[in-house]
Amino acid sequence: MSNISKQKILIVDDEPDILELIEYNLKKEGYQVFLAHNGQEAVTEAKRSLPDLIVLDIMMPKMDGIEACRIMRTMPEFKNTFMVFLTARSEEYSEIAGFNVGADDYIAKPIKPRALVSRINAILRRNAPAEDVTDNKLEIGDLVIDREAYLVFQKGAKVVLAKKEFELLYLLASKPGKVYTREVILKNIWEDSVVVTNRTIDVHIRKVREKLGDDIISTVKGVGYKFGA
Repeated sequence: MSNISKQKILIVDDEPDILELIEYNLKKEGYQVFLAHNGQEAVTEAKRSLPDLIVLDIMMPKMDGIEACRIMRTMPEFKNTFMVFLTARSEEYSEIAGFNVGADDYIAKPIKPRALVSRINAILRRNAPAEDVTDNKLEIGDLVIDREAYLVFQKGAKVVLAKKEFELLYLLASKPGKVYTREVILKNIWEDSVVVTNRTIDVHIRKVREKLGDDIISTVKGVGYKFGA
C-alpha cells in the first residue's frame, strides 16, 4: 500500500457518475486521485498534478481524449506517463487511434470496478522497467537484451538477430505489455523509409519468433504487437 499511496492518477470523463465510480474505487485502493471533465481540463490538471497514470474517455466536449493525449505526449513531462483510454466495445477505430497517439492501454466500457483496479495496478507495475536494467540492457526472465553490443541471450545462449530484428525486439521489450501499432513501429524502427510496408514488419516479427519462440511477441488483432504472451 505504501508504494501505491505515492502514485497519482488523473481521471478524465464528462460523465459525473463514471468519475465518481472510478475515483471511489481507486481511492479505496490507496491512490491519489485527480479529476477533469474534458480534454482541455485534462491538460491543465495534468501539468499541475503530474500524475503517474491518466485515464481518458475518448468522446468528450471541448477536446476529446485522443487530442488531449496527443498534446500531452509532445510535452517532456509526460513522456513516461501511462495513458489509458476508456472505450465502448463498438469503438475499435478509437482504440487504434488511441495507440497511434501514444496510449499504453485501453479499458472497455461498461466499467467493472474490480477489473479496472486490477488493470491499473498491472499497468503501473510496468513502471519498473523491464525487470532489471541499465539504460542499455534489458533483463526479462531468461532473456537478456544488450543494446550497446547488439546482443541477445536466451537462457545464457547467444541468439543472433539482424539489426532491424534486434531494434524491433528492443522496442517492444522496453515496455512489456504495451501495444505498439504498426505505424508506431515503422516510425521508430524504419523512420521515414518509403520502401517499408506492413509486410516488412510481419517478416521481421516472424523471424524474431523463429529465433526466440512464438510467445516472445503477441499479435493484437487489428492494432499491432506487444512483447510477451
